[in-house]
Amino acid sequence: MSLYSFFRISKPVPDRIPEERIRSEYLSLRRKTFWGATAAYSFYYVCRMSLSVVKQPIIDSEVLTAGQLGLIGSALLFVYAVGKFMNGFIADYCNIKRFMATGLIASSIINLVMGLSGLFHGALGFSSAILFVLFMLLWGMNGWMQSMGSPPGIITLSRWFPLSQRGTYYSFFSASPYIGEFLSFIIVGLLVGSLGWSFGFIFAALGGLAGALIILFFVSDTPESKGLPSVQELSEEKPRKEDTMPTVQVQKLVIRHAGIWIIALSSAFVYIEKYAVAGWGILFLQKSKMMSLEAASQVIAFSAALGVLGTVLAGWLSDRIFGGDRIRPTILSGIISFLSLALFLFTGGGYWVNIFYVSLFSLSTGVLYCIVAGLMAVDIVPRKATGAALGIVGISSYVAAGIQDIASGFLIQGYSKTSGSVIDAVYDFTPVSVFWLCAAAIAFILPVIFWSKLKKSIV
Repeated sequence: MSLYSFFRISKPVPDRIPEERIRSEYLSLRRKTFWGATAAYSFYYVCRMSLSVVKQPIIDSEVLTAGQLGLIGSALLFVYAVGKFMNGFIADYCNIKRFMATGLIASSIINLVMGLSGLFHGALGFSSAILFVLFMLLWGMNGWMQSMGSPPGIITLSRWFPLSQRGTYYSFFSASPYIGEFLSFIIVGLLVGSLGWSFGFIFAALGGLAGALIILFFVSDTPESKGLPSVQELSEEKPRKEDTMPTVQVQKLVIRHAGIWIIALSSAFVYIEKYAVAGWGILFLQKSKMMSLEAASQVIAFSAALGVLGTVLAGWLSDRIFGGDRIRPTILSGIISFLSLALFLFTGGGYWVNIFYVSLFSLSTGVLYCIVAGLMAVDIVPRKATGAALGIVGISSYVAAGIQDIASGFLIQGYSKTSGSVIDAVYDFTPVSVFWLCAAAIAFILPVIFWSKLKKSIV
């Protein structure tokens, strides 16, 4: 069997389900597919956030520096940006079950290799330079595998849900990254604290394999491949002009739409602030507020937990409270996100105060992330080009997140003062904090200014 045959979208089966069973079978398969994809995507994030948890132990062991870790982290993000763009377009034509499972299995294997390399690098005679190059190559490869998760996950919404329900379910799906982050910061953080940083990667690999099994057992490709009518027929949607157009033609219309590119740019700044706290928050709390690894991991884990609530609330807030308006919740969440981040970065406080700051930040950023980086694009994009639109938003978002990781790593390293041991280094986080806050402001100002271009539909 060729790769094309293996990954191409499933063909409708000739045997249709009897009329009296169609509704119950459709709802059952839709529910399993949605929750299976949502749970599995959270494990994608376990395989992505493992590096964030182990940064400080790696620095303290003097294996790698903050600057090197920033470069390694950016390798994933830059490759992910290109991969999400390309895989977004490709996934519109693919079997989402096979596509999504393949990426997670490969990501798990990469995490396992990194964990074993760290565990045995001394015995194998790896120097720090060799380990740096190896980790950068492997983490870059992981970026491509990670880019095979989001497009098929979101395409499940287009293939299985009517347009009227897509926003609400998108909010639930958007919560899965925060669930993955929470699992990483709490469970991986505890393992790293007791067993060493190499086991952070090893546990992430086991989590990824569990997620792949969930995909294989629960996710279905299309209703037609299960003997059901199309989602348009099932939901009695009126035919739309784009439904009769070839997919490639609809994708071209998406590329030429100015609103998609404005959304992509705004999303880029959302990702800078989001990944700044997720990627560097633990190190910031350890070095700036003198917390232990366990305490710092728990604080950032609360950030991830409240992000779940923010993304789930986003669709409900904009649909029910604001009558489908995406701008007013964007302004409200953007202001709260900016202020809470400023409090986190420039005030003191102990464990519970910082939990409050990052929880408020993550709650508001979760709303902003869901609306700007997803719902705005999904609202104006035809069903056939969902993956293409998210690919455009994705490449902008993750290029920005990659630049953030490099800039943050070197700003932190450049303004630190070392006297002897790396462990005793004094860090000045003021320059990098200003960088993060500027991104938080631009993230919500951009879509407000250019709303007139955003709200025009593609076709």
